[in-house]
Amino acid sequence: MQLTEKHKEYWSRNLRLTAVLLVIWFVVTYVMAYFAIPLAEINFFGWPLSFYMAAQGSLIVYVLIIWYYARAMRKMDLEYGVDEGDTQ
Repeated sequence: MQLTEKHKEYWSRNLRLTAVLLVIWFVVTYVMAYFAIPLAEINFFGWPLSFYMAAQGSLIVYVLIIWYYARAMRKMDLEYGVDEGDTQ
């Protein structure tokens, strides 16, 4: 099957979105843990920021990443005509 320019553009945008969201995931997961001691000096709702991010903050970011990816891909699928429609 020969890929058209539309297919290539769709996959390019898909990979770019995935890469950006993976960078955000990496920062929240590894960079925050690496800087846990300096971040402990910052208070967030009365708790050290490093503790808050480990206990709740990172989980909230993960859910937001999933929500945004699903929303963006749904919009992109509709834009490029590759949506599967409402299957039940």
